[in-house]
Amino acid sequence: MGNKCCCASDALVGMEPVHDMLFPMCVVKVSDFLRMSGPPEAHGHMKEKGWLRAWHPGMFVIFISHQWLGSAHPDPQGQQCAVLRKALLGVISGSLQVQTDPVTLINRASPVISAGLRQQIADGFLFFDWFAIPQITARLEGVNEDETRSDAALAVQSIPAYVEVSNLFIALVPELTHTVTGARCSYISWLSRGWCRAELWCHVLSNKLSSSLIVVHSAKEAEFMSPLDWQRHSIADGEFTVESDRSKVVQLGEVAVRAKIEYLSSAGPLSSYRFYLAGRVQLLRQKSHEYWERDAFLQQFRFPSLQAAAKDTSSMNGLLCATFAGDVNLIHNLVYMEADVNLRLHGLDNFGYFDGQTLLMAAAKSHQPARVLAALIELAADVNTAAPNGTNPAYMMRSPEQLHVLLNAKADLHSPCLPLGLTPLAGVASFSSTETVAAMLRARCDPNPGLQGIGYGPLHGATFFSRSNKHSEGTVKLLLAHAADANARARPQGNYSWICALARSQCAVTGFETSPVMSRAFASLPGLTPLAAAAFIGCQPVMEILLRHDAVATPNDRGDWPDTLATSNQHSHLLPDLSTFSV
Repeated sequence: MGNKCCCASDALVGMEPVHDMLFPMCVVKVSDFLRMSGPPEAHGHMKEKGWLRAWHPGMFVIFISHQWLGSAHPDPQGQQCAVLRKALLGVISGSLQVQTDPVTLINRASPVISAGLRQQIADGFLFFDWFAIPQITARLEGVNEDETRSDAALAVQSIPAYVEVSNLFIALVPELTHTVTGARCSYISWLSRGWCRAELWCHVLSNKLSSSLIVVHSAKEAEFMSPLDWQRHSIADGEFTVESDRSKVVQLGEVAVRAKIEYLSSAGPLSSYRFYLAGRVQLLRQKSHEYWERDAFLQQFRFPSLQAAAKDTSSMNGLLCATFAGDVNLIHNLVYMEADVNLRLHGLDNFGYFDGQTLLMAAAKSHQPARVLAALIELAADVNTAAPNGTNPAYMMRSPEQLHVLLNAKADLHSPCLPLGLTPLAGVASFSSTETVAAMLRARCDPNPGLQGIGYGPLHGATFFSRSNKHSEGTVKLLLAHAADANARARPQGNYSWICALARSQCAVTGFETSPVMSRAFASLPGLTPLAAAAFIGCQPVMEILLRHDAVATPNDRGDWPDTLATSNQHSHLLPDLSTFSV
């Protein structure tokens, strides 16, 4: 869930709150925020100037989740807020089109922000912690530990409730440098933080009609979050500056998941209820049980009999429930009752599982243990059946253990997945761990395959998706160590060549910098190098690795140099390095 977007005036109607609001929620009018400049002012100053409003039902509120760039101040130089102001102005005017993530876009049409929602944003209110919470400081061990009854502490404890009553959630994640530690703060680092994950989960798992989730990478780049991004980032294994916060915040996640399941149990839809119920143990990183007791499974998942569960054709039938629950015994029992082990998914797009993908692909993508994949293959799941875009189970492997199962089953690890044209190694390099990539390379997968379809290889893939894959830096280093070409050029072919030509025409008419980001991406793709791809998405760590491995700054077929692409997407932090290494 999380990438639906519509006019949200009724999003909170009839919603039963799950979390307690222990301190009033203070918000700022969007129109007032857009008139501000420089570093954001603290709660006290905002209150003195009369800019703070007390939340009440009926307000349209945008919750801003972000990572602090300092210890005493969240945005000492005002960089994050400057990006947010420009992005909001772009969304309100319609000049910044928020599109879905690239993977979802390949599989289905992107949702749009309606004119009504743009107006609600313009007339709405912002929750930003520095404005809203009195005397808030960065969480540090030993700081505020004895002040649990202070206004600040009560407000911090109320953050899940603030998220819950907000209509729109924005993750503000431009790549910037922490002013004290020197660490890079970006989407990956934001996803790693336990408190950020808690905010994210409280929004996605709320009972609102709309759970719109927007990731702002720069003033020119905003996208709807992939639902797999929140599913694979459990609160339980998040990073906490104060370790004692972990158990308390994990409880928030447990409460949110339980409340979501209870709500869906009565309100539906049944498919969503079954999805969350099946995935609960994995989402919460709880100790997995080996199997469901038969009667409990039928009662909890609401099947009249095991045979009915096996024959069910709904989007969350019995076999899918058993697979997402990781229950090998139940999988066997259902297949023995003639459940289709080669079924194709439908109706689960909102969870990141697309129409036409197979059960085996769902098991891989959802990070199921290797024993689940082995059971499906033993029961005659086809290891080479492709999705409509050509991707196969090997493309979606998430662990070396999963890959080992496919190797034993003689899966095709080498052929391009047509019509998309990417090899399984490109998929694994894009979305999986460095260890899984290493296993693919040991299986003699080619880091420099012949180009077909969309026309790029594993190194491009690791770079393109480096903003959301924490393993990307290690994967890029590994591919380069195995002689991946740091200066390879993308060569889209067939239909993808026509898509790129169409995007190039659109950019010529509307202007490159004012075109939607995916139009700019496809227009830039022919002749694009991995270095230029890193510049386009603004990933400095990967860009630096490529430069150290003799990547050369050269233009793509359209004539765009890497520094031009960085500038077009407002990634100015990359320009010093690019100018140093340009030819």
